[in-house]
Amino acid sequence: MGKIVGRSDDMLIIRGVNVFPTQIEEIVLQHAKLSGQYQLVVGREGPLDTLKVRTELNIASAQATPAGITEIVRWLQHRIKTLVGVSTSIDVLPPDSIERTLTGKARRVNDTRTL
Repeated sequence: MGKIVGRSDDMLIIRGVNVFPTQIEEIVLQHAKLSGQYQLVVGREGPLDTLKVRTELNIASAQATPAGITEIVRWLQHRIKTLVGVSTSIDVLPPDSIERTLTGKARRVNDTRTL
């Protein structure tokens, strides 16, 4: 039995893989050019669930080149696929692009799937 990584009510099931937002957060926090803010957008294309990770550059990296952004995207996709087991699309956004609540916290999961 594997270690428990998050609350079961936070768990998402993406193409048969159990995904906890905290797993993605740990990976995002490892990259020095990212602010640590992220949002997971869960959707459906045909019969398959999709996962998009939206994350922000930190202020010091706000002027990153397109090549630098591509490197971040590839790094995130590889780490998430390797450690979590699910393929994702990635949006790397300028600082403060992810909408926050009045208390300053980002809404971590946006599940757009319908039955």
